[in-house]
Amino acid sequence: MGLEDAKSQVDLAFTADQRRGLAFENAFGGATSFLRRRYTKDLTGVDVAVTGVPFDQAVTHRPGTRFGPRAIREASSLQPFDPPYGWPISPLEALDIIDYGDLAFDYAKTADFPDRLTAHIRTILAAGAASVTLGGDHYITFPILRAYAEVFGPISLLHFDAHCDTWKDDDFTRIDHGTMFYKAVKSGIVDPATSVQVGIRTHNDDFLGVNVIDAREVHETGTHAVVEKIRGILGDRPVYLTFDIDALDPAFAPGTGTPVWGGLASWQAAAILRDLAGIDIKGGDVVEVSPPYDTTGATAIAGAHVAHEILCLLAWAKGHRG
Repeated sequence: MGLEDAKSQVDLAFTADQRRGLAFENAFGGATSFLRRRYTKDLTGVDVAVTGVPFDQAVTHRPGTRFGPRAIREASSLQPFDPPYGWPISPLEALDIIDYGDLAFDYAKTADFPDRLTAHIRTILAAGAASVTLGGDHYITFPILRAYAEVFGPISLLHFDAHCDTWKDDDFTRIDHGTMFYKAVKSGIVDPATSVQVGIRTHNDDFLGVNVIDAREVHETGTHAVVEKIRGILGDRPVYLTFDIDALDPAFAPGTGTPVWGGLASWQAAAILRDLAGIDIKGGDVVEVSPPYDTTGATAIAGAHVAHEILCLLAWAKGHRG
């Protein structure tokens, strides 16, 4: 569809009659579906369902990530006019992608939230689609991983973050965005030996056997060496990618709950994600975007780009793995 054709379109989030193709309508108007994909609950024939999880009741410091999905969607309205730079594939043209809307849950019944989210993702996977989730705080990845493990068995985790989130916590009723990967490893849904955390710059006495590439290693060895190391760890195993926006330095992503200096630059994250094309990615998320702490919108823009890159990785995996 060209620009002239767009003049006859009214709000593609509701009126698009096909799931593929670039989108040409004013970035400053219309409903803020992710990348102007159509809002729908119909999963028939869908390759990827983008869904929001506006949950931030697990934070240890500053709340606000409940507004992350909305902000990421709005930021993404700048991106669907052209294929993503540096990729030989355009996910909007290669995949059937929908915006599945947000998870509905009762904010006053926090204990019910994990199972509700697992069921939400289970529905997407049962339809043969992958999920790309917009958070929300980082706890949401644990209920998501439970649904993925039901399909793929213990999965390899590719985790970008300032924090390892493997601090000890044997109380599985606690909902905490700093201990959920401890629980994921201990419950057997993540294989630590073939998982890797990138950008870490906070202390933990025990990483539970998960491979760690800290931020300093990224800076000193370069993105090419980091990508080769990640590939060696993941191998050909099924991978779930989770990207906490605080993997980026606060200079690039100030709008997050627990910022830590010394993080990745945007260009480093972009280069690593781009050069990981070919990993057997099954789904992913971007979390911890907290718009109240960034009046510029830069953090949400970064989050939208990360989610778009996850779509690129999924498109490449589908095109080259069948």
